Amino acid sequence: MAQAQGLGRRYIKAFLKGFFVAVPVTVTFLDRVACVARVEGASMQPSLNPGGRYASDVVLLNHWSIRNYDVQRGDIVSLV
Repeated sequence: MAQAQGLGRRYIKAFLKGFFVAVPVTVTFLDRVACVARVEGASMQPSLNPGGRYASDVVLLNHWSIRNYDVQRGDIVSLV
């Protein structure tokens, strides 16, 4: 019984260590490098959402290119 409790505590401790490392790394990556966004509505038709009102597309927003001013003609830019 005591051995099972020690094993459970070890698993919880390992999970918490991984959690407290993974969350800041993920947040930093999504903030600095790239994030995934869903495009809804007719504002970008026919390039995005060709299916109409009820369809939505998923795009990858590249934060790295914007920070380095590497925007070229024809790129879609998202402003918030």
